[in-house]
Amino acid sequence: MNFNLLYLTIGIAMLNWLASAKKWKNLVYITKPGTILVLLAWLWQTGHFQGPMIWFALGLIFSLAGDIFLMLPQEKFMAGLVSFLLGHIAYIIGLTPRILEFNVASYLVMFMVGMTAFRLYRRITANLGSSGKQKTRGPIMIYFTAIGLMVTAALLTMTTSDWNTWASLSVSGGALFFLVSDSWLAWDRFVAPLKNRDLRIMVTYHLGQIGLVIGAVINFLP
Repeated sequence: MNFNLLYLTIGIAMLNWLASAKKWKNLVYITKPGTILVLLAWLWQTGHFQGPMIWFALGLIFSLAGDIFLMLPQEKFMAGLVSFLLGHIAYIIGLTPRILEFNVASYLVMFMVGMTAFRLYRRITANLGSSGKQKTRGPIMIYFTAIGLMVTAALLTMTTSDWNTWASLSVSGGALFFLVSDSWLAWDRFVAPLKNRDLRIMVTYHLGQIGLVIGAVINFLP
């Protein structure tokens, strides 16, 4: 397996982190979508989007669309939200190629993720009414439900024999990083400004995407 494009993905991501920290907007405009594009190219190089891999490719494509919507001069927040929502749905399908077998551990995971997502949603939407953004409550609820399900699906790979242990750890870590990234983004937008916002969001976002894709490659490809 050729890892050159994966190494390039990591290199572009790190360049984006630097650009985000330094507020180099022109470089951010190149490296933010560039990271996902090269990661998508590596996924194609390794598996040609065969079988469940197509869903991870679609997850990246929808995420790329979301990245572009959110960094336009006139940001398209709802379009970006819908794009990432579709990306999470694609990842959920990819992570659960067949109906999972549930056990005590599975129910515990679902409960913990559900409670975490619910508490985040409650905190993030607490002040929407007073800020005149009440109409965004519904879309945010749908989005947090989707990412909660994606994180649950990733963590449940650790309870099934369908997934390689290292692959399961990779997708689980990636999903959790993705949740942290989206939570920080929502917190900064709807609750209070975060210090080093762009850097924190982009580092966790890229680690999330890379973790999900590496896990899929390990698990589904020989």
